[in-house]
Amino acid sequence: MGPKLPQALAEARNGIRAMVPAGSRVLVACSGGADSLALAAAAAFLHRTGEISAGAIVIDHQMQPGSAEVAGRAAEQCRALGLDPVAVIEVSVDGSSEQAARTARYAAFAQVMDATGAAHLLLGHTRDDQAEQVLLGLARGSGTLSLAGMPAARGPYLRPLLSLDRAATEAICRHEGLEYWEDPTNASVAYLRNRVRHEVMPVLRAVLGDKVPEALARTAALARADAEYLDALASRALDEVVCTAAAEQPATELRMDLARLLALQKPVQSRVLRLAVVRLGAPAPDFERLAALTLLVQGSKSAGPVQLEGPVAATRLAGTRLPRGATAQLCLDAAALKAVES
Repeated sequence: MGPKLPQALAEARNGIRAMVPAGSRVLVACSGGADSLALAAAAAFLHRTGEISAGAIVIDHQMQPGSAEVAGRAAEQCRALGLDPVAVIEVSVDGSSEQAARTARYAAFAQVMDATGAAHLLLGHTRDDQAEQVLLGLARGSGTLSLAGMPAARGPYLRPLLSLDRAATEAICRHEGLEYWEDPTNASVAYLRNRVRHEVMPVLRAVLGDKVPEALARTAALARADAEYLDALASRALDEVVCTAAAEQPATELRMDLARLLALQKPVQSRVLRLAVVRLGAPAPDFERLAALTLLVQGSKSAGPVQLEGPVAATRLAGTRLPRGATAQLCLDAAALKAVES
């Protein structure tokens, strides 16, 4: 098959080795497609050599005719590779959206991981998936993190194949004698991701060259490193600007020293505001809401309120409404977010 195929196999195995501690129990999420079957083959090799203990989970979303047969065939091939245990889980999807299917899928992942004692779940996303994710993030215009694509690791979920493309995973399947399934929905342009895959990426390849997916994936890696560094700074900064009096406030309320908040560099300041809202259990504010909140905090003519996601709103209060001797504060609670200045 030439030198590329053994290199792809070795890269897939080494990708797992780099992310999974020796002796760990893991599950491979296998849909029966080329990417997840290639991942299953790589994990099965490490399972057979005793480096890790690997099983598989196959989700039947019950959203297409014949889905049970597809799931059964995927499970059969996982068992033939030697993975153990192999669980086939039927899920009920509330609606027909990709997000609804993802929610149901991840709920099943968590249940099976808990039942089997698996420390990690391996996902078969590739460099091509990452490139598409970066383009979608660029279209949203939501900042560095939106360009960072999918993380290689998020909690127990690992993506060891982000350095490989789809052609490599298909070649691995052929080498291993695996029959992969072509999901017919992947050809439907009704889904935005598929339009990026089938309409946008071919144009970019034609104009900018075949290395475009690799360049976009590299951009994601660089952007994620920057975003994670800034987020770590923001987390520490939030703890530093929180007023000691906040401990006396209800659990749904958070108060910060406004002067200290305003002294932060703008990239950190915006992240502190976003993180503060999220800590109260509300969704992260989008670009427009965060911009409005930042303007309010920095001294806009209007005193608000600025409505954020969920129950969170922002209002700037006059200094006379602060307790005697209190410095300017930013007060957040689950019912209202108030920028308070003296």
